[in-house]
Parts: sequence; structure tokens; C-alpha cells
Amino acid sequence: MTVRNLTLFDLDGTLIPGDSDHAFGEFMVGIGWADEFYATYVAGALDVHAYVDFATSVWRERTPQEQAAAHARFMREVIVPMIHPQALALVKQHQDAGDLVAIVTATNEFVTRPIAQAFGVPELLAIELERDAAGAVTGAIKGVPTYQHGKVTRVGQWLERKGAGWDDFGRVTVYSDSINDLPLMERATDPVATNPSAALDAVATERGWRFLRLFE
Repeated sequence: MTVRNLTLFDLDGTLIPGDSDHAFGEFMVGIGWADEFYATYVAGALDVHAYVDFATSVWRERTPQEQAAAHARFMREVIVPMIHPQALALVKQHQDAGDLVAIVTATNEFVTRPIAQAFGVPELLAIELERDAAGAVTGAIKGVPTYQHGKVTRVGQWLERKGAGWDDFGRVTVYSDSINDLPLMERATDPVATNPSAALDAVATERGWRFLRLFE
């Protein structure tokens, strides 16, 4: 029996040359749903729980129809121009090889699910938003945030639901640009520093990891 491989992609700065979370905040300012204070907060936010509460407050009181229309415009105007053919080809290469492929991102599911769909990736591990009995977003995070060590936890939970574990794969490849993903990359047999930040570049160089620059 052929052993399947696992491939995990970070999103922001890895598959797209930008930050979808910050871009969505700027887009909210641009369409008049938030003021400039929001953009400043987005740029400096560190506490993931406080950030998600603040960021979702801009749109969560809008109707589902308004939310969907705004996100569709965001995709057309901001995200689609960031989706490069070489990134699409990289994802498809792993899918065509039969890998189990997922996008694992610290940006919330509302912002990123349509982006994952644009890449043809149904498996998305993102920050999950808590919803009330009516299905409305509350501003709280549901479960473990997919941030730093939380990415390792969430991937482990996801694999367990599939009846699998890290050691069931012949190769585990992780693509990321960020030092925040070091815990996840350390679980990989093939960590790939992709468009890496200076901090990740230094670690990857020291450890002899593979480099990939998609957007040069």
C-alpha cells in the first residue's frame, strides 16, 4: 500500500504576497465600515482573542447578505490580484501527487475560507469563530486558535478526526514565511521556508532547510 504524504500551507505571505487579515481591515476602512483607528489596531494587535473580538465587531452586526457582498468585493478587488499562477501550481502539484493538503492560517475562517476555495483547497484550518444559537458571530474564538503552537494542536486534532496521526505519513511538508510557524515546521520532515521573513530565514539557513521564493 502506498503511504500518503501530508502537505500544509500557511496562507498570508506564503501562498499570497500579503496579509489577508490586515488587508481585510484596510478594506473595511475603505468601504466605510470602520475608521482609521481600526487599521491602526490591526497593524499593532498582538492578543489574538482581543484582536478577533475587535476585528469581527466591524462586520458581525451586518446582515449575512451584506457580509457576503462585502467579502465578494474584497475577493475581487484585493485577493484575486494576489493569487499568482505559481502559487496555484504549487498547490495543484501536491494535490495531483495525492497528498493530503490543507491551508493552516492564523487568520479567521470568515476572511480565509473563500481564499482557500480560490486555491481549490477544501481543508482549511483557521481561527474558528464562536457563533450563538442563531448562528451569528459573537466575537469570541471557538477552540484553539491556529497561532504558533496552536497550529500544531489543531492539525493534530484534524488528523485525529480523520483517523490518522503525524507518523502515518511518508512525508510531512510545511510551507511558511513566518517565524510564528516554527512549531509547525519543526513537526515536518520537509520544512520549506517560503518567501521567509528575516527571522525565519536565519533559522532555516542554520538548520539547512529548503527555501522557496514564489514572488520574486
